[in-house]
Amino acid sequence: MLEQIFTVGFLTAFFSAAVRMAVPLAYAGLGETISEKGGILNIGMEGVMLSGAFFSFAGTFFSGSILIGLLSGMAGGAAVSMIHGILSIKLSKDQSVSGIAINIFIMGVTSFLYKLMSGGQSYQQIEPLSRIRIPILADIPLIGSALFHQDMLTYLMYFLVIGVSWFYKRTNKGLSFAAIGENPRSADSAGIPVHKYQYISMILNGVLGGMGGAYLVLVQVGNFSENMTSGRGYIALAAVILGRYVPAGMLGAAFLFGSANALQIRLQAIGVPLPSQALSMLPYLITLAALMGSIGKNHAPEGLGKPYVRGAR
Repeated sequence: MLEQIFTVGFLTAFFSAAVRMAVPLAYAGLGETISEKGGILNIGMEGVMLSGAFFSFAGTFFSGSILIGLLSGMAGGAAVSMIHGILSIKLSKDQSVSGIAINIFIMGVTSFLYKLMSGGQSYQQIEPLSRIRIPILADIPLIGSALFHQDMLTYLMYFLVIGVSWFYKRTNKGLSFAAIGENPRSADSAGIPVHKYQYISMILNGVLGGMGGAYLVLVQVGNFSENMTSGRGYIALAAVILGRYVPAGMLGAAFLFGSANALQIRLQAIGVPLPSQALSMLPYLITLAALMGSIGKNHAPEGLGKPYVRGAR
C-alpha cells in the first residue's frame, strides 16, 4: 500500500486534487477575513456559498454563459451576505444567531428553487470551465500541474490573496478597515465611517463567498445538488481562525483542509482497507485538531462580533 502512495503519479494527482479542494475554501475564507477585519462575524458563510452555487448554476444553465453564471453566483452570495449585514449593522442583532438562521433559510430556499427549476428532472449538467496550462511552470515536478494547470478562477484566487494582503498592509484605506474591527469607537472618533465600511466589507464577503460556491459548480462538478457545500462554509471559518485572520495564513489553512479532503479521496481510490465513512471524516478531524491546537492563541480583532451603535456606551 505504501508503494502505491509514495509514487510520482499518486503525489501529483494528490496535489492537484488538494488545490481544487482548497480553492472554494480560500474564496470563502478570504471573504470572511474581510468581514471579520471589519468586526462582523458571518457564520452564515455556508448559506452564502450555497446561494452562490445555486445562482451560478441557474445563470449558466439558462444563459449558456459561464461568465453570466459567475456574475449570478457573486450577486446571489452578496444578497445573502447583505441580509446578515443589515441584521448585524443596522439592527444590531446577535451575529451568531443571524448567521445560523441564514444557513438554515438558504438551504431551504435553494432546495425549493432547484426543484422548481429542474421541473422534475433529477439531473442537469453544464460544461465546466476548462483548464489553462502555463508553459514551463506546469512542468515543475509534483506541484507544477497542481498550481499551473488550472482554471481561471484558481489563478484569480492567487492574485486576490496577494492584493488583499497588500491592501491591508500597505494602504491607508486598508488600515482604516482593520481599525474598525479592532476598535470601532476610536475609528469613528477619527472620522472613519464605520457602518459604511462594514457594509462594503459585507458586500465583498458575499461576492467572494459566492465565488467559492460558484467554483463548486462551474469548475468541480458542473451541476447543482441540494446542500452541495456540505459544511465548507464552516471549514472556511476555521481556516480564517487557524490562519490568524490574515489572507496568507488563511490560504495556508485552506490548503491544509483541502489536502485532507484530497487525501481521503485518493486513499479510497487506491482501496485502503478502511471504511469509507472513516476516511470521509478525515478532513473534519484535521479541522478540529487544528483548531484545538490554536486554543489560547487568540488573534481575532477586538471588536469582532460586537455590534457598534454610535453614541451608545
